[in-house]
This record gives sequence, C-alpha cells and structure tokens, in this order.
Amino acid sequence: MADNKNHDIEKLLKKAELPQKISPKWHEYYRGKIETSLKCSVTSTDDFSIWYTPGVAEPCRMINKDPSLAYKFTNKWNNVAIISDGSRVLGLGDIGPLASLPVMEGKSLLFKYLGGVSAFPVVFDTKDPEKFIETVKIIAPGFGGINLEDIENPKCFYILDRLKDELDIPVWHDDQQGTASIELAGIINALKIVGKDIQRAKFSIIGAGAANVALCRILFKAGAKEKNIVVADSKGILHKGREDLEENKEHNPYKWDLACKTNEEGKRGDIGVAIKGTDVMVAAAKPVPGTIKKEWISEMNKDAIVFAVANPVPEIWPWEAKEAGARIVGTGRSDFENQINNSLGFPGIFRGILDVNAKTITDEMTIAAAYSVAKTAEEKGLREDYIVPSMDEWEVFINEAVAVGLKAIEQGIARTPLSESELRQSATELISNSRKQTELHIKEGLIKKPPV
Repeated sequence: MADNKNHDIEKLLKKAELPQKISPKWHEYYRGKIETSLKCSVTSTDDFSIWYTPGVAEPCRMINKDPSLAYKFTNKWNNVAIISDGSRVLGLGDIGPLASLPVMEGKSLLFKYLGGVSAFPVVFDTKDPEKFIETVKIIAPGFGGINLEDIENPKCFYILDRLKDELDIPVWHDDQQGTASIELAGIINALKIVGKDIQRAKFSIIGAGAANVALCRILFKAGAKEKNIVVADSKGILHKGREDLEENKEHNPYKWDLACKTNEEGKRGDIGVAIKGTDVMVAAAKPVPGTIKKEWISEMNKDAIVFAVANPVPEIWPWEAKEAGARIVGTGRSDFENQINNSLGFPGIFRGILDVNAKTITDEMTIAAAYSVAKTAEEKGLREDYIVPSMDEWEVFINEAVAVGLKAIEQGIARTPLSESELRQSATELISNSRKQTELHIKEGLIKKPPV
C-alpha cells in the first residue's frame, strides 16, 4: 500500500512540475501571447478614408465637444490597462517590469478569452508611487478601466486608494479585490458543505500581504466576525502588542489596523498557533510546500477548510492537507481540484463593470461577484472537490458580469444602466465572440498549434 501511495504522489508531483517545463518552449514559439486585431469591416482601401483621414476628423470634433462620445466612437469602453512595476510578481517577488511582462500578457489573454475585454499590458520602470500614480493618470484617457497588478505591499494600497479617488474610471488591484472575491466564493460553498455558518466560523489568515488584507476586509463585510479571525505574518500572529507593527503603522496602517481589529483572544505565537482551533485557513504566503505543516492542519477543528493559494506552488500540497485531516482543500492551481484563483473573477467582473460604464468598483460589487460564482457552482451540485466552477464553465463569467452590473446600478455608479436581460445578452455575445474568434483562428491556421 505504501508503495502505491508513494507512486501516486510522485505522479502528482510530476504533473505539478509539467507546466513550468513546457512554458518556455511555448512562449518562444509564439513570441508573445497577444496582439491587436481589427474589429471593423475593411472591404477595400477606400474604407481607409472613413476609418482614418479625412473621415475620422468628424468623430474627433464631436468628441472634443462632448467627451462622453469617446465611449461610443472608440474602443475606450472596452479597453483595460494592466499596469505593474513588477515589484511583487506571482511567487517570484521583485523581478522588475520587463520580467513581469509574460504575466501581464497572460492576464490580457484571460481578459479577452474569458471576458471579451480588450486588455493591454503596460509595465512601468519606476518604484516611485507618485510617479506611478501620475503616469496612470496621464494614460487613463485611452482606457475604460485600470487593473493594477503585482505591486508590492503596502505601496499597492496607497496607489489604489489614490487612483480610485482621482480618476473617473474604475480602478482595481486584482491581487487584492480579485483574489478576495474568489476566496469568498469558495468559503461560502465550503461552509455550506461542512454545515458551518460564516458568522460563527473561526478563520486563520496566513500572510498579511495585499491579498489577505483585502480578504479580511471583504470577510468582515460578508458577515465574518472580526473577533473570530486570527492573522499571521512571517513574524507570527498579529496583535496589539506587536511593537514592530505599531512602529511601522505610518508606513503600513493596513496591517496595524488588522492587528487592532482581529484576534480578540489575544493569541500570540507562530503560524501553528494561529491555525490551531480554526475552521477555515487561508494561506497566501510563501510559494514553498512545507510553509504550512501537516501537524498544524491536524490541530484545526473538525471538517477543516484549507485554502493554500500561493503560486506557482501552494504552501502545502493538497494531498498532505487531506492526510492531516482537512475535509476541503483548495489551491491556486488549475491542475488541482478546487482552484481558488482570481482568474475566475476578473474577466467577468470587468465585463459587468464596462458594460454599465461604472465610475468605480466597490467592495459590494466584489461580494456580489463572489455570491454569483458560489451560486453557479451550487446549481451544478456542490462536492468536496467542487466548490467553485472551473474556468471552462464559461457561464460563470456571464453570471458575474450580470451580478456586478446590477450592483453598480443599484449603488448609483453606473453611467449606462441596463436591464438584467440586456446585461446577460451583452456579456454572452462579447464573451462568445472572443472564444469563437480564437477557435476560428486556430481552425484556419492563423494561430498555429504549439510544439509538442
């Protein structure tokens, strides 16, 4: 029996390593994952006189008189800038703007294929938050929304807050709000399976970076009690007696705020102490298996829920968490069951935001998306190995778009209010067209199949 078990684990490890082995070859073959494409009809070069000079002058004059017409005459309404300085990439850390470009192109791919959104990677060669903010504001007129990506903590919070206040288009930080929305969706359904209530459940949140700080804020608004949450970083549990946090509160007020609000019991100690006696553990920490130890999971409450979402590898392998007694386990990877990853969120969320021309993105819109994702999975039948949909269940992105658009209308921040049926029709058409376009290009040989 032991030999069979070791063989199964060896197979799982090889499967986990395979994407990183194949990826360089495929990236070199295609020399990038995205490019621009025409969306207008060109039947002859005579059409250029309409799409370009001299005809283009008339829509330019009209936009000059009425700037809102840019949303009708250009692709601004569906353009999103994916902006990063490469200071906090995946599990790779500060690799800089150039090395972050493959990630941002990958994000663009997902935006288009899953959400029908035209997204463009824009990487900044600066670590100065003021220069970063000013540059985003300078390029903002060409976009209908801004997606901040892979920016170090706590700078990412400051940048997001400033840009949300100073721009009239929606700005969001996917590592914060996107990750939190899908984690909440997974938590909602996992708690249903184990028969626990979010208001009484005890949470251990491991890692106090952008993703988990945002998750705590979203959990509070979704009904979790501050007193039932314990947060830990690399130095141990956050609590009011942590002098390092108090001394640094001007630089990182977000972490100090969590230290003051959470951990009512006053727990002190390491990650293992934080995890002990909790119902749900969410780790967004170091992408090294063993960061979360099996013996810590074994001391969680019965029917424990474990999300180890670091990428490219989780903090504990899912089979190890199961062996330690966890009932439901999720990771950030698509090659394991229960993928808890923001890729399930941002394409549909932005689809809804753009379709109603929302002025901003609120936490309530994020929570609406989470409940939409959870409901989509529930309607298909929840299981311990199926708590959120997979990315190939494309109706989840349509459902998110509708939920987010309706919430924006309800909150009075939609410039173009649509009915529920109009939202569903728009999202279905745009997402379907993106998928069909890719499939047609592959069929016609315009996109060649990758090397074996």
